[in-house]
Amino acid sequence: MINPFDDTYFMKKALQEAEIAFEKGEIPVGAVIVIENRIIAKGHNLTETLNDVTAHAEMQAITAAANFLGGKYLQNCTLYVTLEPCQMCAGALYWSQISNIVYGTRDLERGCINLNSKLHPKTILKGGIMENEAADLLKRFFIQRRNLN
Repeated sequence: MINPFDDTYFMKKALQEAEIAFEKGEIPVGAVIVIENRIIAKGHNLTETLNDVTAHAEMQAITAAANFLGGKYLQNCTLYVTLEPCQMCAGALYWSQISNIVYGTRDLERGCINLNSKLHPKTILKGGIMENEAADLLKRFFIQRRNLN
């Protein structure tokens, strides 16, 4: 029997959030936070909408998850995010003590891996889940943006 709650299932949910961001004219990054196979928080980029450089998908999801759980620590939670977290988001994820981070595609310029950002020592990082779909959405966004200017 196939487990309906696998990394692909939850990454699809994060991609749905990224599509919402795309439709709003935001850089299409989406995130969901899961505990015990249950989505407890969703987020997508809102930097343009909120005029706030910190309004990344991960930050939105972290805040929503902390509110849901009634505490600031996200132990036993998994973040699914379509793009490798940036240094700012990696810092927030460090402080949240999130257990797992699963990302779609790498961010070779601003991603936490290339910048040697520190995650919590107990955090497990896994990448490449639905990588092509996440990368294609970003490419489509930037092509459309270039053609509008």
